[in-house]
Amino acid sequence: MEVAIVSDTHVPSRIARIPDWVRDELRAADHVVHAGDFDSADALATVEDLASDLTAVSGNTDVNLGLPTVETVTLEGVEFVVTHGTGSPVGYEDRVAETVREHAGSGPTVGVAGHTHRVLDTTVDGLRLLNPGSATGAPPATTVTMLTVTVEDGDLTVSVHERDR
Repeated sequence: MEVAIVSDTHVPSRIARIPDWVRDELRAADHVVHAGDFDSADALATVEDLASDLTAVSGNTDVNLGLPTVETVTLEGVEFVVTHGTGSPVGYEDRVAETVREHAGSGPTVGVAGHTHRVLDTTVDGLRLLNPGSATGAPPATTVTMLTVTVEDGDLTVSVHERDR
């Protein structure tokens, strides 16, 4: 199963639209995860239209979009716990890991968060955390980034995709 992971699109407040190559990746994926900060109902609708299956959460700029702050989805035996990661950069990884643990089941789990606009693939106390950066290169990011994840039988392979704005 191919999963596209994006966050921090910030359309239209910081960037006019999601780049075509990111749109192509979202269309091609079996499942799309968006870790918040769509920034508008139109941006949410765009991602919903592009994704064949979507798990999405609210970010700190997503007022009145009706999205949860934390959502979980199990794909090919891996539970993805998705949150935005709102708050200070200080303690970000520990804060996200704590949220993920609070919502995780008993099987293999991966935390997904955004907010920093920086790509992250790290492990905190045995818990893998992913941050796709910004799918539009919205400031303070300087490049457009996203992740694709191949999930098969409880294992995952993560690829980073990065291009200039």
